[in-house]
Amino acid sequence: MNLPRSRKISVIDREKHSVIADWGTDGATSNFPMALGEPDHRAFVVCREPAKLLVLDTANGRVVGSLPAVGDSDDVFYDAALKRIYASGGEGAISLFQQQDPDHYKEAARIPTVKGARTSFFSPDFHRLYVAAGRQGSEPAAIRVYAAQ
Repeated sequence: MNLPRSRKISVIDREKHSVIADWGTDGATSNFPMALGEPDHRAFVVCREPAKLLVLDTANGRVVGSLPAVGDSDDVFYDAALKRIYASGGEGAISLFQQQDPDHYKEAARIPTVKGARTSFFSPDFHRLYVAAGRQGSEPAAIRVYAAQ
């Protein structure tokens, strides 16, 4: 469970209904979006202050990676097929990170979207990232679609 104001992530035992561990966010705050890379036991958390992607080992909560990310991120997704992480941010971009191995990642691209477009959905079945873009001047609100290839 993400606890943005506390700068931590709490691990919950769903059967016992209790917190079994707390993991830090490397000093970053506003850790809102989180995704799991279950095959490699990794959690991907994007923080807003400063804007960065944290990669944590889900076995022990150790931060194994920290990379600059798009600002004002609201959603993050792990694409297991391509071993990629997509983070959409209100700054007006998508940060695309490529997993090299479970402990090493790089930002492979920063794809421009629209300022304020931070809400998104990734469909692994269709290999698409859908980003909600609000009205911008004379441009109507729209769902922008980005192909994962």
